[in-house]
Amino acid sequence: MSRPSTTTPLRIGHGYDIHRLVKLDGTSPRPDAAPPRRLVLGGVVFESDCVLDGHSDADVLTHAICDALLGAAGLPDIGHFFPNTDPAFKGIDSQKLLEKTCAELRRRSWEIVNIDTSLVAEKPKIAPALAAMKARLAESANIDADRIGIKATTNEGVDDIGRGLAITAHAVALIEKRQIPLG
Repeated sequence: MSRPSTTTPLRIGHGYDIHRLVKLDGTSPRPDAAPPRRLVLGGVVFESDCVLDGHSDADVLTHAICDALLGAAGLPDIGHFFPNTDPAFKGIDSQKLLEKTCAELRRRSWEIVNIDTSLVAEKPKIAPALAAMKARLAESANIDADRIGIKATTNEGVDDIGRGLAITAHAVALIEKRQIPLG
């Protein structure tokens, strides 16, 4: 027996991303690493002797948020919408990806209730930039900054993240179906 299809008014999604760190001096654990740029987290540029390796600006925090939002809406992941094989996304500012992700949700009548994140990095120090990161992400998502939580922690020297060779982020997003007035 099949049940009638219903739309749940609230949905939650989880996102995760990780990128290797490469030295600005050009040395890298991977010979095929992208040329160094700048270290961007949550749309904020950090002073650092390393950058994240990736096709776009490699902003792990923003990528995790995009995946959480897309997952909550039951859509494919960030790689489906913004493939790393497409030259159009080479070096792109990840805030543009977040804007496009949010537009995709709005097109389907979803609104963001809140986003909560955890950023795991040995360096740089994140705390001084938390307010700026929340403000930038809120601007890109077109929501109030108080709907975004960012927690920063280290990996206590454990694994590649703990040795300062990578940065990772987790995000959870709650979205709500917009009520369309009848008549």
